[in-house]
Amino acid sequence: MNSTYKKIEASIYNHQFWTDCTDPTALKKTYETLLKKAGFTILLFNEHHFPEQGYTCFWLLGESHLAIHTFPESNKSYVELSSCNKEKLEVFKLKNNKIS
Repeated sequence: MNSTYKKIEASIYNHQFWTDCTDPTALKKTYETLLKKAGFTILLFNEHHFPEQGYTCFWLLGESHLAIHTFPESNKSYVELSSCNKEKLEVFKLKNNKIS
């Protein structure tokens, strides 16, 4: 059986960090802009506002995903980007460091 698919090595690159921003609107705007500038392919965005406090959102990417979880009681948010494209992840990190 002939395969027309290119075989590639499976690798995932992660970048996780904390930020002081907990505002859902600001988080969405900032990180969607960074994803686009880094060249990621956004397939889907979803979010959930918890009744008492807190917010979670994620972007499903052609190259994996970005998730954000807020902890307003601690005035911080956890951000994690997983990507199978190391180059795009490095661009994201570089651009994120410029706004931090």
